[in-house]
Amino acid sequence: MALVQEFKAFISRGNVMDMAVGIIVGAAFTGIVNSLVKDMINPLLGVIIGGIDFTDLSLRLTAGEEGAVLAYGNFIMAVINFLIIAWAVFLMVKGVNRIKDGLARKAKSEEAAPPEAQALPAPTEAEILAEIRDLMKAQAQGPSAG
Repeated sequence: MALVQEFKAFISRGNVMDMAVGIIVGAAFTGIVNSLVKDMINPLLGVIIGGIDFTDLSLRLTAGEEGAVLAYGNFIMAVINFLIIAWAVFLMVKGVNRIKDGLARKAKSEEAAPPEAQALPAPTEAEILAEIRDLMKAQAQGPSAG
């Protein structure tokens, strides 16, 4: 029974759920990328390099139908798929980081903004006159006073 409770606690954690969602979305995204490569990029590359279909590129290592075949065309397609997926993930992470940085800067600027400056009370007439008096006394005593 304790094992079941422990499993429930493990599976209901946020990071496990996030990982599960990521795996599901990643699997769906892989299908999209495979279609993009197979149906759009391969034909364009084929036109550029003279109609070669990468998936059929291979080198027969031994004679006969059952002989070893080095299918390097499939490897080329796997590399192209990887580069496209890596590029898409890079763009997604860059976009998310840009959004997070913008939100962080906004929050930081709101925290760092000084509170509204409170207007200092205007000096009274008596305070101004007292300041003038003190300045005149200091001037009358000369530079030796300090």
